[in-house]
Amino acid sequence: MSARPTIYDVAQRAGVSKSLVSLVLRDAPHVAEAKREAVKNAIRELGYRPSRAASALASQSTRSVGLLIDDFRNPWFVELLAGVRSVLDPAGFTVSVADLRLEEASGRDPVDGFLAQHVDALLVAAEAPLEMVRDVRVPLVVAGTRSLTALLGDGGAADVVAGDDDAGGQLAARHLLALGHRRIAHLSGQGAPAEHRRRGYVRAMEAAGAAPLVFGVDGGTDEASGFRAMRQALEAGEQAGEPPTAVFAANDVMALGAMAALRDAGLRVPEDVSVLGYDDSPLAAYGYIRLSTVDGHSRRLGAEAARMALDRMAAPGAPPRRLLLEPAVVVRSSVRETIA
Repeated sequence: MSARPTIYDVAQRAGVSKSLVSLVLRDAPHVAEAKREAVKNAIRELGYRPSRAASALASQSTRSVGLLIDDFRNPWFVELLAGVRSVLDPAGFTVSVADLRLEEASGRDPVDGFLAQHVDALLVAAEAPLEMVRDVRVPLVVAGTRSLTALLGDGGAADVVAGDDDAGGQLAARHLLALGHRRIAHLSGQGAPAEHRRRGYVRAMEAAGAAPLVFGVDGGTDEASGFRAMRQALEAGEQAGEPPTAVFAANDVMALGAMAALRDAGLRVPEDVSVLGYDDSPLAAYGYIRLSTVDGHSRRLGAEAARMALDRMAAPGAPPRRLLLEPAVVVRSSVRETIA
């Protein structure tokens, strides 16, 4: 017998045919219970593991889905992945994850990598260039607000599920305005989610007759970018003689950077400056941080994206689906009313 047991070894040990072993592995009905138990005992005794590659060749399906994300460091993707797996794991699918930035820095095309693995579907939760995904021939779902969403959608080439980031930006600004804040700085960055949240913030500020104060548009959306944008907001406020009383950051990670910059400037949160994030990532609920934020329902977004992928596999010719999730403010302790 070979060092790695095969299905033939299992059949020999159980005293049955290879075909019957295959039926047991597929949990097929109409197999005599005694023979089913004999096969299961042989599998346990030999430590047999079915070959996924062989199964894929037989069924023309790898039971796998590729998930392309932007940045492993952003906890938003942790919740997204949890949602994806909550649907795909019970359905018997594995999930492979690739970080677009890391792959591109190494000169690799992550989509080509997924297709070489013969994934059954692809979930794109990253700012992937259109040419990277244009010719994908497996079910494709865009998860989150992405710059390529409209381009793919025009041809009906992808299903889309995203949070309503325009509404979320408006919601954030209106929440702070309702607490009496007027000098509300917005820390933004590059990318479609930040752009849509910025657009909503500006719309709400202008509707309230308050001046939009936007910083960091050309930067990133990580913690260091939040720190730099907050420093810029403080410097601008000092020069104008009107420092911000509240800050709305494009995501929770940027909000942490803003908190660090405020601390270094000798300012307290929320006593001196209120801070509101976006995403309701796991770190926002940490007892030390207790960050008020906007919940874009990232876990549900991941689950809906996975369901769309399964539905598309089952019905390739169905019309493309579009789903927007309504955001909600989560109140913790980093925001307070202004004091007259």
